[in-house]
Amino acid sequence: MKRFYCSSCDEEVYFDNHSCGHCQRRLGFDPATTQMIAIEEAGDHVFAAVGAATGQYRLCRNHSTAACNWLIDASSDHERCTCCRHNRTIPNLSVEGNQVLWSALESGKRALFYSIMRWGLPHPNAQSDAKEPLIFDFLSDETLPDGTVNRVLTGHDEGLITINIAEGDDAVREANRKAMGEPYRTLIGHFRHEVGHYYWDILVRDGGRLDAFRELFGDERADYGQALQKHYEDGPPADWSDHYISSYATAHPWEDFAETWAHYLHMTDTIETARSYGIIAAATKAISGQNAALDDVREGYDAKSVAALCEAWVPVTIAANAINRSMGQPDLYPFVLNRSVMTKLGFMHDLIHDAAH
Repeated sequence: MKRFYCSSCDEEVYFDNHSCGHCQRRLGFDPATTQMIAIEEAGDHVFAAVGAATGQYRLCRNHSTAACNWLIDASSDHERCTCCRHNRTIPNLSVEGNQVLWSALESGKRALFYSIMRWGLPHPNAQSDAKEPLIFDFLSDETLPDGTVNRVLTGHDEGLITINIAEGDDAVREANRKAMGEPYRTLIGHFRHEVGHYYWDILVRDGGRLDAFRELFGDERADYGQALQKHYEDGPPADWSDHYISSYATAHPWEDFAETWAHYLHMTDTIETARSYGIIAAATKAISGQNAALDDVREGYDAKSVAALCEAWVPVTIAANAINRSMGQPDLYPFVLNRSVMTKLGFMHDLIHDAAH
C-alpha cells in the first residue's frame, strides 16, 4: 500500500488506524479517494472532514463490531461500506471470541479490497444484477449433538468465498500451516488466493481467455476432486519448484492460477509500499549496484510490465528477508520466481490491466 497521512495534522498513520496518534482526531478511510480522513461529529450521525480534506461522511455500521474504519458518503443510502456490503454471513457474535476473529478477517478483506479498487476491477455485490456477484460467508465449525464436527472448508464456489473464522486465530492458523507443510499462511494470503478463483470465472472463463490460460496452466477440465486427492496422497512432483510458485499450485490448473494470482497481488501491493518508503531504490542499489527502473515500476499497481515488477521485487525481498532474519523472524517471502512463474505472472499482469479501469 501507499503511505497514509492524517488530513488534519499531516502525520503518518496506518491503513487500519481509527485515530491519529499525534492529534488524536478520529480517522476513517475514504475508498473513493484512498485517503485517511480526519473527521469530527457534525450531528445526526454525520461526520465532517477536518483539515485538508472536505466532505461529509457516515461510519460503516460495522465500525463497532468488526473494527471497520471505512467511511460512507453522507449522501449514500447504504448503512455499510463498499467492502462490508459484500458479506452474506457473519459469525454469531454472541459466541465468545467470534467478534475478535471476525475483526481479524475483515482487516484482511479490507486490504484485499484496497487492491481490487486500486485497479478498478469489477466487484459486484449481491444487491447488483450481476450473474456472479462476489460474496463472503464467515463461518465456524459446528459440533452436532452426537459429537460429530461439521468442518467449514475455506474455498470458493461461483462467486461465494467461504472462510473458516478459526483462521483469524494466529495460533490456529500457525498450527494449520505446520500441518499442511506450508511456508506461508496469512489471512491476506487466503483472501488474495480465493478471490483469484473468482476472477478466473469472471476474466478467464467468461472473458474469452480459456485457450491462453490452458496453454500456460493446463486444462482445468481435469477432475478437480481427484486432482486434490492425488496431491494430498502423493505430494507435488519432485521438480515442482522449477515450474510453480508453490507446491499447492501443482494440484490443479485452478490452484496454479489462484496461487499465481495471489502472488501477483503480494508483489504489487508490497512494491507500492516499498517504493513509497524509498526501499526499492535503496535495495536495488545495495544489492545489484544499479539503479532501479522506477519509471517502469511506478507504484506497483501501475507497473508497465511484469519484467519491471520482478526486477524491483527481487532486491526488495532479499533485503526484507535479511531484515526478518536479523529479528529472528521467518523470511518475509519464502518463494522463488522461476522462469515459468514469471511467464504466468505476465499472464496475470495482462489480465488485470486489461480489466482495470
